[in-house]
Amino acid sequence: MAQAINSRGEVAGTAETSMRDPACPAPQVLQFKPVIWENGKASALPTYPGDPDGIAFGINRNGDVAGASGECTTFNPDSLVYLQPLHALLWQTGTVTDLGNLGGTGHGSGIEAHAVNTQDQVVGYSDLPGDTTFHSFLWTKETGMKDLGALPGDAASLAIGINDSGEVVGISLDANFNLRAYLWENGVMTDLNTLVSTNPLIPVRSTLFLASACSINSSGVITGFAIETTTGEVHGYLATPTASSGETAVSAQSTLSENVRELLRQRSPFGRFGAGLIAPR
Repeated sequence: MAQAINSRGEVAGTAETSMRDPACPAPQVLQFKPVIWENGKASALPTYPGDPDGIAFGINRNGDVAGASGECTTFNPDSLVYLQPLHALLWQTGTVTDLGNLGGTGHGSGIEAHAVNTQDQVVGYSDLPGDTTFHSFLWTKETGMKDLGALPGDAASLAIGINDSGEVVGISLDANFNLRAYLWENGVMTDLNTLVSTNPLIPVRSTLFLASACSINSSGVITGFAIETTTGEVHGYLATPTASSGETAVSAQSTLSENVRELLRQRSPFGRFGAGLIAPR
């Protein structure tokens, strides 16, 4: 599986080995390793000592890679592999760094790095003490792993993307599985729905709820998925920042109805979070 590509054509992802892993449930039977493809060849990246399996999620223009390693387990709809992520990792020029944790062991929802920018700032999520919920993190070499918290009233969050300015995007969840896309910048996490413009020249559908923010580029343009709150349909979206012109920022929608939330729970790659907030596996 290929997860990300940089401007040099280097690809980060995961690949199976020929070794059987007795911990893997069918149909997964083989170990799998984080890898980087370059010059037509896949090279395995080292996992944390004792972790048999792993995956690489993000890569920056320097070829530094973010990901996780852990144990084979039942299918994980977050990473789309059979991985219980126990260690968030950063690979740089052949060395691997364990980024630590926010007090959890990884046996709840896990500990996982998703993206890395050119300053080697890394984002992801980590179980909190007790492994019953998790928060987004921002890691730097100088400060280590920092808890970014969650939106007000929410119990969990995960960071998915970061740009070279250090702006972070991801998902915040409440205990009833309401998802909200967020933007974190300058130490503040903001519900992305509250930044939707009311400018009539900008075609924003008032019934479109921004549930996830998955990526942000150097211009601050954000992509993710959104829910049409009247039908439950899932759409990709592109959110482009505009110069301030005095318009009032409004929330697109504050909550999801139960039937729409159920549709999202079934369709979303984060559907396992729907079972009450997040019991350890």
